[in-house]
Amino acid sequence: MSARIVAVANQKGGVGKTTTAINLAASLALADRRVLAIDTDPQANLTSGLGLKGQAAPSGTVYQALTAATIPDFAAYVIETQVSGLSLVPSDRHLTGAELEMISLDHRETRLRELTHQLLGDYDYIFIDTPPSLGLLTLNGLVAADTVLIPLHSEYFALEGLADLVTTLQRIRASLNPDLGIEGVLLTMHDGRTNLSQQVSRDIRDFFKDKVFDTVVPRNVRLGEAPSHGLPAILYDVKSRGAEAYVALAKEILGRDSLASRSTHG
Repeated sequence: MSARIVAVANQKGGVGKTTTAINLAASLALADRRVLAIDTDPQANLTSGLGLKGQAAPSGTVYQALTAATIPDFAAYVIETQVSGLSLVPSDRHLTGAELEMISLDHRETRLRELTHQLLGDYDYIFIDTPPSLGLLTLNGLVAADTVLIPLHSEYFALEGLADLVTTLQRIRASLNPDLGIEGVLLTMHDGRTNLSQQVSRDIRDFFKDKVFDTVVPRNVRLGEAPSHGLPAILYDVKSRGAEAYVALAKEILGRDSLASRSTHG
């Protein structure tokens, strides 16, 4: 069984990208899957949200792995989290300069793919949390990935900028990663009581059809509080609506994978 690599991407900030990476990864780990999360955002919010701010493996962080002169042993950059079954390749602020440093390196767009592919046999899922931009770090995440999960804020501007992301995905398929698929579109910060949220939800489902997850992540104060305690929501407050939504999303993904596996082998 080979890991599935999922990039969590949207060049728009504040859409719940890191929240989704943390809580989906933790929910799958607690469902007895082996999960690796890779933080490729210089803000390192994924790392701090898992309670590991400032932590690094003896070999360093994702920054040292991506900018090494030759592709190193990626397992040497993995550290364990407090969630059983969930490992992390951490980030820190040094990653800010990585895009400039990588420009002169060989295979600069495929370095993360070469690193992650070393670990395919060790995990069931590998999640890559990307920065809110379409620069070289996000490009590396999308080139390494089998699929991309797109969190979308249920607001008026949700579909704005999405055209840029779709165009980028088409370019990557044409040149660097022809098999890149869409894992799904996830509606986040949803308030079902407002007409606007309902309208945005309809528009997005019309546009992406069955690629939109049934699970919708509500606005939830616990999801906002959990990272400051260095915990996924499922450990911070398992009964919160936010934690329940990500557990439901994990079940939805596992259900889809089980169906796909049966149809492949059936």
